Amino acid sequence: MRIGKQDQPFSAICTSDADSITVRGLDLCEDIIGKFDFSSYFWFLVTGQQPDENQSFFLNAVLCALAEHGLVPSVVAARMTLAAAPEAVQGAVAAGLLGCGSVVLGSAEVAGRFYAKCVADQRASGDDLNTVAVRQITELRQTTKAIPGFGHPQHSAGDPRANLLLKLADERGVSGEHVAMMRALQAALPETIGRSLPVNVNGPIPAIMLDLGWPVAALKGIGLLCRTAGLIGHLTEEATRPIGFVMSGAAAQVIGYDGE
Repeated sequence: MRIGKQDQPFSAICTSDADSITVRGLDLCEDIIGKFDFSSYFWFLVTGQQPDENQSFFLNAVLCALAEHGLVPSVVAARMTLAAAPEAVQGAVAAGLLGCGSVVLGSAEVAGRFYAKCVADQRASGDDLNTVAVRQITELRQTTKAIPGFGHPQHSAGDPRANLLLKLADERGVSGEHVAMMRALQAALPETIGRSLPVNVNGPIPAIMLDLGWPVAALKGIGLLCRTAGLIGHLTEEATRPIGFVMSGAAAQVIGYDGE
């Protein structure tokens, strides 16, 4: 049974033979190992292009910014999974990543797609940034209350990670139309939702990366990659200083039964 498109049976990522491995046209052993740092290799794998100085700088910056934020749901899920199945580190990492969605960890992708839609609107309509921002927020509010990239339950006075990334983008001259649109959206919040909100880290990450040429389709991959590193750190600690069952026990104590 034929399902989906099957007319382009090719991949441009990697091939190998008995003597060599070729990645995106480069010989892995001759051109990449010992010559690329991993984040540059990640950029190369995704885009097929070697990053320039700013692309490499900001990919490293956003990976560091998003890799760790304490006992967030993905970490709790991973550590409790390892406590229950200490032989399955891969399962614990997977448990931590499976919840990557629109609320936690995957929200940079949601924000980036929204910003890209707003920028496309501005290009097509020629309207000023504020007009587009108000129009797009109003349209989005018909289906959801959250405006992606704004507000944070802990950093209510402003996400320090977001503020630093935006400062660096301005200083290095890479703030482009997506960053400008993100700022226009923030400025339009009082008019459209009745209150102002600070930018959270998932605002500047997609805005800056899209301005630098990162593909929209790969935005979630940034969170997946860097949080994998954070999860491995937590799981290494869990193996020697376990708290998975502490968290499980605490949940049992604070969650009450209200059934019949």
